[in-house]
Order: sequence, then structure tokens, then C-alpha cells
Amino acid sequence: MALIVQKFGGTSVGNIERIHHVAERVAREVRAGNRVIAVVSAMAGITDELVGYVREVSTLEDVEAYADHDMVVSAGEMVTAGLLALRLRSIGILARAWAGWQVPVVTDGMYGRARVEEIKTEQVNKSLDAGRVAVITGFQGVTEDGRITTLGRGGSDTSAVALAAAFKAERCDIYTDVDGVYTADPRIVTRARKLERVTFEEMLEMASLGAKILQTRSVEMAMNHNVTLQVLTSFEDKPGTLLVREDEIMEKHQVTGITYSRGEARITLVDVADKPGVSAAIFGPLAEAGINVDMIVQNVTPDGKMTDVTFTVPRADLDHALRAIEGAKTAIGYQGLHMDGNVAKLSVIGVGMRSHAGVAQKMFKTLAEKNINIIVISTSEIKISVLIEEQYIELALRTLHTAYGLDAVVEKG
Repeated sequence: MALIVQKFGGTSVGNIERIHHVAERVAREVRAGNRVIAVVSAMAGITDELVGYVREVSTLEDVEAYADHDMVVSAGEMVTAGLLALRLRSIGILARAWAGWQVPVVTDGMYGRARVEEIKTEQVNKSLDAGRVAVITGFQGVTEDGRITTLGRGGSDTSAVALAAAFKAERCDIYTDVDGVYTADPRIVTRARKLERVTFEEMLEMASLGAKILQTRSVEMAMNHNVTLQVLTSFEDKPGTLLVREDEIMEKHQVTGITYSRGEARITLVDVADKPGVSAAIFGPLAEAGINVDMIVQNVTPDGKMTDVTFTVPRADLDHALRAIEGAKTAIGYQGLHMDGNVAKLSVIGVGMRSHAGVAQKMFKTLAEKNINIIVISTSEIKISVLIEEQYIELALRTLHTAYGLDAVVEKG
């Protein structure tokens, strides 16, 4: 009997009718002779509602407050787990609901963004051996001293992969509101194709660069623990996308997919002295303020004495970042500051870049032909990202999708 982990997101369990539908999916695996761990999110919108309640009563001024915050906001998953277990029993499938602290899923004490340290399998294995489906809350864990924690946004994906690794599951199926991983956002690129397979590395880049299909931590954990991961929809019976290691893909294309992120902002510091310690003076205060810096570029003057430093931050953090930089103006010594919140990041991704030349040249030439100016460029071994004006993001996405030969073939009727 194979063990299958099935994870159902908030939209998949968004109402009672959908919970009935999910129960049938779980029952199908059981009737096929498999053991099943079903990992569930809160019903869509519930977590946001619970977070809102917390904000109405508390400013979260200390660690104890954050611990109580996690107890509140993790309650939605417990409701879903109980409802799904009840529904399974009503259709003749033995099941038991488990909270994260009952398993237990042991985490560190970083409330709101806890990391899984250990999953104790003994009690759940006894229940599985007795023929019961284990319906386990995603997103939720517990510290060694018994305080409930949450794993952060998208944490149910991480829960599912961690459970699949701990219980040595044959496969972990992530059910979402999309039917797999596409070459680009199909809402913008109508000829985007669904990928049958994508490498873990490519999916990590896609997830970190704007694709909202899987949470980055879950992909990293699946890769590190060799968990077979599949993305598919709970709303239709159709194949999804399988995440695999690079050596499992025979032919590697130049570009596998194109992602974008609108939530970017650019900051440029003008006439900064080009000397040791200046970068630390700039980025130290940003790190202390908890702000993630992404793309960075320096333009040094011909005499080598001064430089302009440009970098990007999340648009939501722009005001916070400006305050941190202005507070460190004396230490940095910049002569001017410019910012722009109307930019977006576009990235082309593919493990085939390692063995194909000309990927960057094609990107730059294609954008130039559409009169789209590139503001900042950053690269890695399997990714090229550019910062452009936000108003051109959809045009750039469609144009590059065609240029790299990713368009789906449209059959003529």
C-alpha cells in the first residue's frame, strides 16, 4: 500500500460543497488501495479574517502576544480538518482529524514564520495502520514547550512536503486553483502552455520571482528531501505538473518559463563615495529594518571616486526603506536620492541556459524592438531578470513568450 500525501488549499476547501468534493478525491485514493494523509488549509478568507480580529485587539508588542496570535490565526485549519474528517466518515471512509500539535509537528519558536524541526510519526502511523485517513492541519506546528506556531503565508505547502518527507510518502500532491505550472501566466499570455515536468531549481526560481503556484520553502524542502511533488487542480480531473530533478528531463529547452512581479520599487542613491564600507552602510540599515533587497547595480564614475547605487525593494516596503536610508544618510554620504514605484520585474528561467548561448541577447534584442527600456539587469545560472516600467510588463511578457518559442500551437478548426 502506497502512502500519498494530498494537500488542499483554501480555495479547494472554500465551502461545504468543495469539502464534499475533496472528500471524494481522498476516498478515490483510499479505494485504490492507498493510505492517505490529507493536509488542509483554512477555508478561503478565514485566515485573513482571524488576522483582522487580532489586529483589532492587540498591537503584538511582545513574544507572548505573537504566540497568542498564532493560536488564533491557526484555528481556521482545525475547522477544515474536522469538517473533512467528518465528511469522510459519512461516506464510509475511516478518518481522524489531527492538529499540528497532536502529531506533533515540532517547530522553532519564530511565531508567524516558524520552521519545522521534527515530525514525530508514531501516533499517526498507528492510525494509518488501522486504516484511517489522517486529516492534518497545514500551516500549524508546536514548540518543544507546547506553544502553537504558524509557518507563515503558504505554510500549508511546507507542512505537506514536510509530512511527505517524514512519513516517506510515495508522492505529495498539491491541489490548487490552477491545473499545473505554465510557461507564463495564462491570464496574460493566452498561448501559455502547461508543463508536464519542471525541475525543482526552475520551480524555485519561478516561485521566488512572482509565480504564486507553490511556496518557495516547500519547493526547497521537496528538493532537499527528494519528495516527488505534483501540482494539480482540485476542480477538474486532469494531469498536473510533476516536479523532478534536472537529470530526469531528457531535453532541456533554452527557456522553460517566464515570470513577472509587479510589486517592485527602485531606489537610486546618487554620488556615493566608491570606497570600502559604503555598501555595508547602505544595506545594513535595510537588513536591520527587515527589508529584503533584490536587484543591485552600481555605476562608477570615470575617475573611480564616486558611484550611483541602484537597488530594488518590495513596493510595500518602499516608505519603510526610505526612512531607513534617510536615517543613515550621514554614514552613507549620498548627494541625492531618487525612487520609482512604477516598475516591474520580468524573468526568464530555464536549466537549458547552462548549455544554450544567446538567451540574454535574445531577451535584450526583443525588448529593444518594442522600445522597452531595461533599467536594471540581474542574472544567475538559470535565470535572467530585468527591471522595466510597469506599463510595459504585459507586452514584454507576451513578446518574449513568442520569441523563445513557448507559445502553444493553436489547432485550426
